[in-house]
Amino acid sequence: MTYLAKVTVTYKESILDPNGEAINDALHRLGYGNVQSVEMGKYFELKVTGNGQPIEAQVDEMCDRLLANVNMETYQIKIVEVED
Repeated sequence: MTYLAKVTVTYKESILDPNGEAINDALHRLGYGNVQSVEMGKYFELKVTGNGQPIEAQVDEMCDRLLANVNMETYQIKIVEVED
């Protein structure tokens, strides 16, 4: 069985997002004053095959160990089954 894990990583609410702030400021300068805030993050798609261990647990471990800085970032995982 093959799965597609979609992982979105963003800063925690308590962490300042300097890239998001810069984009927000640039949008205002371009005339988009109705933009209230911008959050910038990372997005990963991992194609993973089942090997006995629950896929979500594996992807969660990958996020904790490599994909996200858990001190500053939070992540969401969505897993869908795909055809081989």
